[in-house]
Amino acid sequence: MQFERARLQGEGKDHLATNIEQVSKTVGDHAGFDIRSYEVNGKDRFIEVKTTRYGQLTPFYISAGEVRFSEANEHAYHLYRLFEFRQSPRLFQLAGDVGRHVQLQAVNYRADF
Repeated sequence: MQFERARLQGEGKDHLATNIEQVSKTVGDHAGFDIRSYEVNGKDRFIEVKTTRYGQLTPFYISAGEVRFSEANEHAYHLYRLFEFRQSPRLFQLAGDVGRHVQLQAVNYRADF
Protein backbone atom coordinates (compact mmCIF):
# COMPACT_ATOMS: atom_id res chain seq x y z
CA MET A 1 0.00 0.00 0.00
CA GLN A 2 2.79 2.42 0.92
CA PHE A 3 4.71 1.56 -2.24
CA GLU A 4 1.66 2.32 -4.39
CA ARG A 5 0.91 5.57 -2.62
CA ALA A 6 4.52 6.68 -3.07
CA ARG A 7 4.46 5.66 -6.75
CA LEU A 8 1.38 7.77 -7.48
CA GLN A 9 2.43 10.70 -5.32
CA GLY A 10 5.79 10.69 -7.11
CA GLU A 11 3.85 11.20 -10.34
CA GLY A 12 1.86 14.08 -8.83
CA LYS A 13 -1.31 11.99 -8.54
CA ASP A 14 -2.18 12.54 -4.87
CA HIS A 15 -5.92 12.30 -5.62
CA LEU A 16 -5.41 8.75 -6.96
CA ALA A 17 -3.07 7.79 -4.12
CA THR A 18 -5.76 8.57 -1.54
CA ASN A 19 -8.22 6.20 -3.27
CA ILE A 20 -6.07 3.06 -3.14
CA GLU A 21 -8.06 0.21 -1.59
CA GLN A 22 -6.84 -2.91 0.19
CA VAL A 23 -9.45 -5.19 -1.36
CA SER A 24 -8.19 -8.22 0.57
CA LYS A 25 -9.57 -6.50 3.70
CA THR A 26 -12.62 -4.66 2.35
CA VAL A 27 -13.94 -7.46 0.10
CA GLY A 28 -11.98 -10.54 1.17
CA ASP A 29 -9.47 -12.98 -0.23
CA HIS A 30 -11.85 -14.26 -2.90
CA ALA A 31 -11.60 -11.10 -5.05
CA GLY A 32 -8.64 -12.44 -7.07
CA PHE A 33 -6.31 -9.58 -6.12
CA ASP A 34 -5.18 -7.72 -2.99
CA ILE A 35 -4.98 -4.02 -3.86
CA ARG A 36 -6.92 -1.78 -6.22
CA SER A 37 -4.68 1.04 -7.34
CA TYR A 38 -4.44 3.22 -10.43
CA GLU A 39 -2.28 3.96 -13.40
CA VAL A 40 -1.23 7.61 -13.71
CA ASN A 41 -3.98 8.07 -16.32
CA GLY A 42 -6.62 6.97 -13.77
CA LYS A 43 -7.24 3.47 -15.12
CA ASP A 44 -7.47 0.58 -12.67
CA ARG A 45 -4.39 -1.34 -11.56
CA PHE A 46 -5.19 -4.67 -9.86
CA ILE A 47 -2.35 -5.88 -7.67
CA GLU A 48 -1.75 -9.30 -6.16
CA VAL A 49 1.06 -9.34 -3.58
CA LYS A 50 3.10 -12.49 -2.98
CA THR A 51 5.68 -12.40 -0.20
CA THR A 52 8.41 -14.83 0.81
CA ARG A 53 11.28 -14.45 3.23
CA TYR A 54 13.76 -16.15 0.92
CA GLY A 55 15.29 -15.28 -2.47
CA GLN A 56 13.80 -13.88 -5.63
CA LEU A 57 13.15 -17.26 -7.27
CA THR A 58 11.54 -18.90 -4.23
CA PRO A 59 8.29 -20.61 -5.31
CA PHE A 60 5.05 -19.09 -4.02
CA TYR A 61 1.42 -20.17 -3.86
CA ILE A 62 -1.25 -18.61 -6.03
CA SER A 63 -4.89 -19.70 -6.08
CA ALA A 64 -6.83 -20.80 -9.15
CA GLY A 65 -9.06 -17.74 -8.67
CA GLU A 66 -6.06 -15.41 -8.68
CA VAL A 67 -4.74 -17.04 -11.87
CA ARG A 68 -8.15 -16.72 -13.57
CA PHE A 69 -8.38 -13.07 -12.51
CA SER A 70 -4.93 -12.37 -13.97
CA GLU A 71 -6.01 -13.94 -17.28
CA ALA A 72 -9.31 -12.05 -17.44
CA ASN A 73 -7.75 -8.72 -16.46
CA GLU A 74 -4.30 -9.01 -17.98
CA HIS A 75 -4.36 -5.39 -19.21
CA ALA A 76 -4.62 -4.11 -15.60
CA TYR A 77 -3.12 -6.93 -13.51
CA HIS A 78 0.23 -6.77 -11.71
CA LEU A 79 1.76 -9.34 -9.42
CA TYR A 80 4.08 -7.66 -6.91
CA ARG A 81 6.64 -10.20 -5.76
CA LEU A 82 8.21 -9.29 -2.40
CA PHE A 83 11.18 -11.41 -1.41
CA GLU A 84 13.87 -11.50 1.29
CA PHE A 85 11.12 -9.97 3.40
CA ARG A 86 12.69 -10.47 6.84
CA GLN A 87 16.17 -9.20 6.08
CA SER A 88 16.09 -6.67 3.28
CA PRO A 89 12.73 -6.60 1.46
CA ARG A 90 12.92 -6.23 -2.31
CA LEU A 91 10.26 -6.20 -4.99
CA PHE A 92 9.73 -6.91 -8.65
CA GLN A 93 6.58 -6.87 -10.77
CA LEU A 94 5.03 -9.23 -13.28
CA ALA A 95 2.43 -7.52 -15.46
CA GLY A 96 -0.48 -9.29 -17.13
CA ASP A 97 -1.43 -12.96 -17.17
CA VAL A 98 0.65 -14.71 -14.48
CA GLY A 99 0.86 -17.85 -16.60
CA ARG A 100 3.02 -16.00 -19.12
CA HIS A 101 5.73 -15.48 -16.51
CA VAL A 102 5.82 -18.60 -14.34
CA GLN A 103 5.21 -22.32 -14.58
CA LEU A 104 1.96 -23.13 -12.80
CA GLN A 105 1.65 -26.45 -11.03
CA ALA A 106 -1.53 -27.69 -9.29
CA VAL A 107 -0.87 -28.57 -5.65
CA ASN A 108 -4.36 -28.60 -4.06
CA TYR A 109 -7.57 -30.36 -4.95
CA ARG A 110 -11.15 -29.98 -3.84
CA ALA A 111 -12.95 -33.21 -2.95
CA ASP A 112 -16.73 -33.13 -3.39
CA PHE A 113 -19.37 -35.74 -2.50
